[in-house]
Amino acid sequence: MGIKERQVRDRESVRRGILDAARGLFVREGFDNVSIRKIAELVEYSPAAIYSYFPSKDDIFFALAEEGFRLLYRPERHDAVHDLPPLDRIRELFWQFYEFSSEHPQYFALMFLDRSVPQINRIYERFSFARDMKAHLISDIQKAIDEGALPADVPAFVVFRLLATGMVGVATVRLCHRISAGENADDLARDMLTAMLAGLQRGIPLLSQAVASETDFCSTEPQPES
Repeated sequence: MGIKERQVRDRESVRRGILDAARGLFVREGFDNVSIRKIAELVEYSPAAIYSYFPSKDDIFFALAEEGFRLLYRPERHDAVHDLPPLDRIRELFWQFYEFSSEHPQYFALMFLDRSVPQINRIYERFSFARDMKAHLISDIQKAIDEGALPADVPAFVVFRLLATGMVGVATVRLCHRISAGENADDLARDMLTAMLAGLQRGIPLLSQAVASETDFCSTEPQPES
């Protein structure tokens, strides 16, 4: 290995260490409560050294959020269920969303639970891949509607919103250790999906409005208090 290659490898190793340390601190202490100095102390570098890799704490978060969304929206996982019947495909895609919270709990917590993190729509283009994958998922839902698996008067975006909210809810209950003794969070998530899809198939009245937003489940923009 040449000197240049070794330098690139070493720099990437340091960058990885900074991101891993920051992710843990952000999740444990909350984004607002973590400073560049605190991250530097954990990785045993000076704050100036951290700034040579990331211009700001926000940039560290954006790098972590991009990693998290790329782990969540993996094209090969979508392709693997492409040939399933419409409702089975939707069920498995949202199950994958729940599985992400189990496989990568720190990323999930940072992306969906911490209200203090920066808004990713500030760097719109960087997260275009996440918006594209969300659009593909909504397209799958619309295909299920077009094929008669769901009622024709149910907006695809509303179905997306309901199912995603349900999965975030179960994942949050599990991550916050609000599961009772003997209760299985995975079973609860499966039952949640089954119950919501069954209700949608039966045409239950919905109050939700089909108002799509760039901040819905491909962003971390905090929602206003109700």
